[in-house]
Amino acid sequence: MDVGREQAMAYRVAALGLAERGERRPADLAVLDLGVQEYTPGSVRVALAARTGAGLGDNRLIMVWAARGAPHLHRKRDLGRLVKALWPVSDADASARIKSAQIPQGVRLGIKAFEVTAAAFRAVVTSSMPRGEASTEVSRRVPRELTYDCRTCGARHIAGNVWQHSGLAGGVQVESRGRDATLGPIPGAPPQPSANEGIDALIATYLRLLGPAGPAEVAKYLGSSTAEIRKVWPSSGLDEVRVDGRKAWLPSSCVPELACAGRVAGVRFLPGMDPLLQARDRDLLVPDRARQKEVWRTLGNPGVILVDGEIAGVWRAKTAGRKRVDLTVTPFATLTPKVRKSLEAEAAVVARAREVTEATVAFG
Repeated sequence: MDVGREQAMAYRVAALGLAERGERRPADLAVLDLGVQEYTPGSVRVALAARTGAGLGDNRLIMVWAARGAPHLHRKRDLGRLVKALWPVSDADASARIKSAQIPQGVRLGIKAFEVTAAAFRAVVTSSMPRGEASTEVSRRVPRELTYDCRTCGARHIAGNVWQHSGLAGGVQVESRGRDATLGPIPGAPPQPSANEGIDALIATYLRLLGPAGPAEVAKYLGSSTAEIRKVWPSSGLDEVRVDGRKAWLPSSCVPELACAGRVAGVRFLPGMDPLLQARDRDLLVPDRARQKEVWRTLGNPGVILVDGEIAGVWRAKTAGRKRVDLTVTPFATLTPKVRKSLEAEAAVVARAREVTEATVAFG
């Protein structure tokens, strides 16, 4: 099958639950199969509200450090499979995931770096505690090669990428972030893995939600190397397709959905690092390279507006008192009066997610 960029984009938008907003509770959304990253405080609520009109609180979900060591909302019941699927498949894979100029010797430890850090987490985080305190205690328990002298805080502590990549295996949940960040033990945490199990299913999940794609995109999503992901690429259950002539793969069961994917109508406000923006083939998401730099920045990614299934601009929010949020939209091209009106109405969804009663929209 050979499809164009627009058809692949339409498939992806629908697979991620952005074609229609239903009333499913958050944990029942398909997008939770891959998790929803919290980029800024409350951004996960905006991502969920874009997909459901149901209440956004769901005690079946938990925040953990998952893919790339980033904080993600996941189903509690999925943690047993997730922790094994995210465990490195080899020393080379482990080293790629924690590669850092801060700890050149520590990177060479490979899987051992994950093992000792996860074990330290389990010894230290036995109750809710400040993140800084946990870092100090974990740093004391890991090999010196995994720590570095931090000029900012004037102490020697574990490198952040090793720390966060090992958190789920260490049975740790992210209770809060920011100035008063706290960590806590995951109730009934799954045991620390001894080997990877389920990487093939994780790859298939990525392809089902963010495909068609290939090993390079999956590797970037996990923070690994293409060479290592090629070694564990599923040998069955996938169909090769081409997107504008580029080779890619999709689960065989999803090919009929790709074949009939059509353009999506409507608008959405998506937060920075929304699951849609996690796809690593950015040329498909936003073909214009200059526009890509507006969406994915070195620091402080904005949210994006989705108009009829295409990323059509960026937006930022500013809280005005306790009851209002002001949204500033910077479109990539002129928006029709109808689209502007739709975005003004959709802003109420952002207000609900941010737990305020009113939202305004200004167009830049």
